[in-house]
Amino acid sequence: MLFLYVIVLLSCAALWIAGFVEQQRHFASLEQIPTRVLVNGIRGKSSITRLCAGALRGGGLVTVAKTTGTAARFIHPDATEEPVYRKFGLSNIVEQIGIVRRAATYRPDALVIECMAVMPALQEINQEKLIRSTIGVLCNVREDHLEEMGPTLDDVARSLSRSMPVGGVCVTAEKDRFHILQEEADARNCKLVYADPETVTDEELRGFSWFTFKENVAIALTVAELLGVERQTAMQGMWDAPPDPGVLSVERYVTPDGKRLRFANVFAANDPESTLMNVKQLEDLGAIRRPLNVVINCRPDRVERNGQMGTIVPDLAAETVFLIGHPTKSARDAIPAGFTGRVVDLGGDRRDPEELTAAILAELGPASSLVAIGNIHGQGELFLECLAELPLDESEDPLDAVPDGDGLDQETMQIAVPRPQIALARPPEPEPYSWVAPLETPAYGFHIPEQRELARRFAARQNRPDGRSSEGAPHQSYDPHQSMRNP
Repeated sequence: MLFLYVIVLLSCAALWIAGFVEQQRHFASLEQIPTRVLVNGIRGKSSITRLCAGALRGGGLVTVAKTTGTAARFIHPDATEEPVYRKFGLSNIVEQIGIVRRAATYRPDALVIECMAVMPALQEINQEKLIRSTIGVLCNVREDHLEEMGPTLDDVARSLSRSMPVGGVCVTAEKDRFHILQEEADARNCKLVYADPETVTDEELRGFSWFTFKENVAIALTVAELLGVERQTAMQGMWDAPPDPGVLSVERYVTPDGKRLRFANVFAANDPESTLMNVKQLEDLGAIRRPLNVVINCRPDRVERNGQMGTIVPDLAAETVFLIGHPTKSARDAIPAGFTGRVVDLGGDRRDPEELTAAILAELGPASSLVAIGNIHGQGELFLECLAELPLDESEDPLDAVPDGDGLDQETMQIAVPRPQIALARPPEPEPYSWVAPLETPAYGFHIPEQRELARRFAARQNRPDGRSSEGAPHQSYDPHQSMRNP
């Protein structure tokens, strides 16, 4: 019996030592990244991550980024990207360790990374143990993940605040609950900075080739300002940044029987407030038109959200509502009794996506708009793939810009004037676990010539002799306790 106790104690000791060594190696990787930006909030985290990375690249900083969102991506300093491989398709915050280790091989000036934790305790662990951000971003507080962070919006605000950096800076565009965020920031000795959307002009928004919000741009500009990047160079970097795969988009198709369809992918805005706001603004811009039809994709692990989407159906004033995915009953039962439109239930997690798509298109009029809301995963992804196979409708020119004085509010999205895009090399598909640097080799032992050459090119734009930050450089981390990278 004593022998078994000794074996257990030795095993526990070995695990503790291994964990301690791994933690120290991870902290060593973090020390090689002077500025770390952690983006948290309810809606728009992936877009803000890309905007922040683009703004910093525009200022000549070697910047690595990682998004979670619709499709997790590792974004290299030259803006090329590759998907983050996940075994069995499951996400886990532990993957941040491999991301940080790989990012450190670039010896970057900054890492912009999206928070992938939902549970409040995991958000705090993600900040204190995995990222240790020097700049935090808390984009907004919306009605989502109430089961984990709620039940009220005030509770959501306090839960999100657990990702604020102690003794650092946090940037937010949240206005309604700014006072709660300020209380939480004061408790952490964190400076809270408000990113005012009013400082972003309509002309600056028109420079984007994709839909975005003034709040998102204002946050990225504030982060860039904290790191010494001038506004115009930051804007140019954001204009050139590739959009997120889940970005709000509108496509125009021709169906097999000759119908003309305007399709709006609003899956990314999967809370009621954001969904209504996006649909209204797309309609105001003329991107979608009446008659309006809605597709609600349901997921078994988001039953509450399914019901929220059903509740707002009358506010969307849809002519027909299509329910897909599983369980559709959760959305159908939530549709108010006063709704006078049609409800078509095409639910089922094993329904053939081509048959489902054909059934939806058959119900549409000769010229109509279709808006997809709810959750993208599952039948939603398959539905998008089927729609993408339809020929594009090029019978008329799309709306290019919004005229001045249109009266839209500060969160108005713009349809940009077409502008040339930077051609980016497509990286090869990664092998399994290729995003993780080998555990046998410390991150600071990696020296890849192409990456160092890239850093030198960025450094040349800042008149630095090498790829490293000089003492007192304007973009240097403002945290006096932050360790400099290893020589």
